[in-house]
Amino acid sequence: MAKAKTLFYCTQCGNETPKWQGKCPACGAWNTIEERPAEPRRKSGAPLRSGGGGAGLSSRPRPIGEVEITDELRFHTGMAELDRVLGGGAVQGSLVLVGGAPGIGKSTLMLQICQNLCSFAKVLYVSGEESERQIKLRARRLGVAGDSLYLQAETNLEDILESVRQLQPQILIVDSIQTLYNGDSTSAPGSISQVKECTMALMQLAKGEGVTVFVIGHVNKEGSIAGPKVLEHMVDCVLYFEGEQHNTYRILRAAKNRFGATNEIGVFEMADGGLEEVPNPSEMLLSGRPQDAPGSCVTCVMEGVRPVLAEVQALLAPSSYGNPRRASNGFDYNRAMMLLAVLEKRGGLMVNSCDAYVNVIGGLSLDEPAADLALIMSMASSFRDKPVPADLVAIGEVGLTGELRSVNTLAQRLSEVRRLGFTKCLVPARSSSKLAAPEGLELIRVRNIREALAVLL
Repeated sequence: MAKAKTLFYCTQCGNETPKWQGKCPACGAWNTIEERPAEPRRKSGAPLRSGGGGAGLSSRPRPIGEVEITDELRFHTGMAELDRVLGGGAVQGSLVLVGGAPGIGKSTLMLQICQNLCSFAKVLYVSGEESERQIKLRARRLGVAGDSLYLQAETNLEDILESVRQLQPQILIVDSIQTLYNGDSTSAPGSISQVKECTMALMQLAKGEGVTVFVIGHVNKEGSIAGPKVLEHMVDCVLYFEGEQHNTYRILRAAKNRFGATNEIGVFEMADGGLEEVPNPSEMLLSGRPQDAPGSCVTCVMEGVRPVLAEVQALLAPSSYGNPRRASNGFDYNRAMMLLAVLEKRGGLMVNSCDAYVNVIGGLSLDEPAADLALIMSMASSFRDKPVPADLVAIGEVGLTGELRSVNTLAQRLSEVRRLGFTKCLVPARSSSKLAAPEGLELIRVRNIREALAVLL
């Protein structure tokens, strides 16, 4: 039989300690520590139950043929870019985590979608960081109003769940998960155990009652949501807000989505009246591109199922020191340095003694190999001080031997390239021979980087 758990506490100040001590660490009194049995902890949240369970079981195993399936019920949030990232709209009974750095626009986005959600559903907006008056002032600035929108400033999880039981909302927004605490846990709000227990209770609420729950989670100094990334496996969808505060554009990326494609992005612009949608991100990323400037090349990458054109810039200059400087922004540093070595060894350009700086315009982060050729072209253009033709796009993966390898969904990329007005495209020669170029777009097939550089130089 398992031994009952005990704890030690001070009879003078009530401070609890994990073991007996002669002196209380809180009040400093001697010989006041006594032992008593620990009270059984109540599990947070009600367990999910399924009908037909046996005695002592909350559910029973069933053959897969007996499990009933229904199409998930989706509803539109009122913002097409957010619906795209969610996979066509929010799913009823899902738990969505929206993460990002403080001040990037998470609360603004959640409050803005309330305007449309209130037209067909009852919404409860719970904030542990702002008072109800502060939320009302921000809602007035964003033009959000509705009789079906309810506000509550609360951090106690039990009180929030009780409000949900009384109000019966269809949508619950929690801002933010770090501020909630469960009274049954002795740890501080924002700790790992509190965050996990509160999220688990909200997950049981979403799955058991069919309430769609949006949870906001701040990113800490290490770049993780709510401390370590302990929430991503518990929720149905994880959305990351990317961007910099001095940049008006924000990118919302789906890192996980059980009801849609991952790595899908939505682009927003922060304006005085809140976040505005950017339906054509390629045009936005290419706006302001300099004409006939060396060190710039355009490529096309896939963000989820959406092709996006991005400008890759490089600056190579002779180094004044024995150890050249290297820097990369928006492009993986190790891969950029690898391509720099390939350019010297296989391309014949002596770039090893140059300072190299790589940048992707618009705050976009490129982690797809299809952008390799564009970086090679931009570095060679900067080294030779000769601009890449303004109507040229480069798509292809570069290997260590300098060869070009084909990329997936090339036909969809070429359609986006032509739609933006480009007339030439560098593609790997090993791509499918059945690939048909859109009308007005010339495909230049190259086998390695030497042939690609011959087009430029």
